[in-house]
Amino acid sequence: MAREVFHRREGRSLFGQDPTAYERARPGHAERVYELLVARCGLGPGSRVLEIGPGTGQATRRLLDLGAAPLVGVEPDPALAAFLVGELGDRVELHIAPLEDVSLELEVFDLAAAASSFHWIDEDVGLDKVFCALRPGGWFALWWTLFGDAGDTDAFIAATSPLLEGLARSPTAGKEGRPAHARDTEERVAALERAGFEQIEHELVTWRAEWDARGIRGLYSTFSPIARLDEARRVSILDGIERIAREDFDGRVERTLDTVIYTARRPDSSPAVVH
Repeated sequence: MAREVFHRREGRSLFGQDPTAYERARPGHAERVYELLVARCGLGPGSRVLEIGPGTGQATRRLLDLGAAPLVGVEPDPALAAFLVGELGDRVELHIAPLEDVSLELEVFDLAAAASSFHWIDEDVGLDKVFCALRPGGWFALWWTLFGDAGDTDAFIAATSPLLEGLARSPTAGKEGRPAHARDTEERVAALERAGFEQIEHELVTWRAEWDARGIRGLYSTFSPIARLDEARRVSILDGIERIAREDFDGRVERTLDTVIYTARRPDSSPAVVH
């Protein structure tokens, strides 16, 4: 039986419940992502950058360090926006609304970036918005960091899966019967092509990260299918996650992470069409 997939509108409000915990538990993104942003997408000093869903600013800080100026963020969650302002102040100009509802300047950005966020957006509408906001020749990079190698058995996932049975699926899971959203290269490339992008490339980067038992509990607390639960069930699952980490993994969990990145370019001579 197919599991429920909860709507993206719900997911947009989950991560602001505890921004500090999210920032502490999430591992960021592979360094290779930022190498591609510089080498392929031209990120550098003075680059005009649009970031979709900056969240707590894990990617935002790197974009700023690599030269983004100005950096304009589109963040639908007011709690995350407040956290980001507290961290970065006026280094980031924020629109606090879903991308679908924001009015952006046309043809001004050199680069748009979306770090583990674009599955919360109506894909075709969002891609049209980004396309129109980029200058001709501008680049879009969107990537996701996934927990668990699709090709290998992850021992910790195997040990904890019984705790997660029956949970609703987030949009990151992708369409029933197809690969996870980020890994579904056929769907993602087709969507970019429909929006008018060219020079579309994708790359899989595999890396490792490590958590102690409390840290892995914190990580799982940020996963949307768990974060949306009532407190009793959420705490029960997280207690189980922490117990397994302590008792079966000696309090130290090393995980394989896959970062899937797509890059695409707006053609030099393409008009901005606002739909």
